[in-house]
Amino acid sequence: MNLTHTPHANRLHITLFGKRNSGKSSLINALTGQETALVSDLPGTTTDPVSKAMEVPGIGPCLFIDTPGFDDEGELGDLRIERTRQAVEKTDIALLLCGGDASNANPDLNEDLLWFRELKSRNIPIILLINKTDIRKDTKNLAERIEALCGSSPILVSAKERIGIEAIRQSILEKLPEDFDRQSITGRLVDDGDLVLLVMPQDIQAPKGRLILPQVQTIRELLDRKCIVMSCTTDKLSETLSVLSSPPKLIITDSQVFKTVYEQKPAASRLTSFSVLFAGYKGDIEYFVESAAAIDSLTESSHVLIAEACTHAPATEDIGRVKLPRMLRKKVGEKLAIDIVSGRDFPQDLSSYDLIIHCGACMFNRKYVMSRIDRAKEQKVPMTNYGVAIALLSGILDRIEY
Repeated sequence: MNLTHTPHANRLHITLFGKRNSGKSSLINALTGQETALVSDLPGTTTDPVSKAMEVPGIGPCLFIDTPGFDDEGELGDLRIERTRQAVEKTDIALLLCGGDASNANPDLNEDLLWFRELKSRNIPIILLINKTDIRKDTKNLAERIEALCGSSPILVSAKERIGIEAIRQSILEKLPEDFDRQSITGRLVDDGDLVLLVMPQDIQAPKGRLILPQVQTIRELLDRKCIVMSCTTDKLSETLSVLSSPPKLIITDSQVFKTVYEQKPAASRLTSFSVLFAGYKGDIEYFVESAAAIDSLTESSHVLIAEACTHAPATEDIGRVKLPRMLRKKVGEKLAIDIVSGRDFPQDLSSYDLIIHCGACMFNRKYVMSRIDRAKEQKVPMTNYGVAIALLSGILDRIEY
């Protein structure tokens, strides 16, 4: 990834939903000003979600996502619809194209209404649209029907003629989530002028010649907040502390070396980890800390799910696949059952698990992480985070900052 680009996970996710041939692909091209999605008169041209990252004036970095039609048919159609459903989980704002193909002057709106209700039930801001108004018959009647069913007026759009594009942009601005662009990685932990020390072991999981994404994002935010930033590897921590005239206000470490750093840190320095910070930045830190207590109740007959966002090839000492399971089994017993999933693979049914431990999720947007947390809460399964779990297993959870 080019480090001058905003990561996809930090962009506002705007997803287009609608029936086949409703003009989603044409509209995303009009919105982005580029030929982002393949356009055709044939229904079902979009077979997988297509995304385009761009900067929108007044909004900032966005990710537009074009989805397959939710009225697709057949076995492959069912798979495509499932991909569309998965896109809902990471959607910050939904553009719902109502009325389907413009050739029908009196279209059936039942499926549009079902998807409207589905999006609304997930508290996703919805912008209703009628596309292809340059060729559609009786647009006024259709708009009135949609307003009667959904309680708000649709924006009239023609992607081909670029009609209504600015109205969509303005509506996106009005519907921005309240906490969007207000989230902070380091939150209340630092102030202007604070000295912050980053302890970053460059192990086998770190890309050669580069830093991992949470480290890069944290450094950038600290610099933006006018902090004084220093960094070292774990083996140089003692030497680094010895050359400082005063202790750091905050030490941020890799969770894997939590205990080592805790034992060496000055009493005046506060301690946290990249994973713990991202637990609050991307998810629900209070719930993660509360859920960590479930670790003490695990037995050898318990079942744990470890979920990581990345789909990298497993490293020899991978934290999620090797180190964390080793720590859990050392505490609970070797027979503890542990399942590991990565990327978008996350079970719908979580009821068989006694605990879920999630990574920092730097590759996911907050909306998607919160959808996983909500699923766990609904099924009454405790869910925590790598850093929080390691802090508890190291006996220092009550002595770290979040």
